[in-house]
Amino acid sequence: MLTVVLLIASNTFMTFAWYGHLKHRSAPLWEAILFSWLIALGEYCLQVPANRIGYGRFSGYQLKIIQEAITLVVFAVFAWLYLGESMRWNYAVSFVLLFVAVAVAFIGRG
Repeated sequence: MLTVVLLIASNTFMTFAWYGHLKHRSAPLWEAILFSWLIALGEYCLQVPANRIGYGRFSGYQLKIIQEAITLVVFAVFAWLYLGESMRWNYAVSFVLLFVAVAVAFIGRG
């Protein structure tokens, strides 16, 4: 469970690092890059421990798949609340299909 909590937190940081600057397009590009790197440092401080803690309980593949699924959820909330974008039906269907893929990755997990 700690792995998942750390992955949620790290993905929140990374989403802001990668996409937060889109609301501030008037800022110079160098400034967006600098702030993104500073935010990403926080992401790494959470992501690395999450993977260290989770590896063994989960395989490397499963850790990556969990991380990507969390990324989708975090981004969907971010796009809606921060960027003001709405969820279209085709995005929702795409997300459902990706979550089916996540479930398939855990079939037969011992």
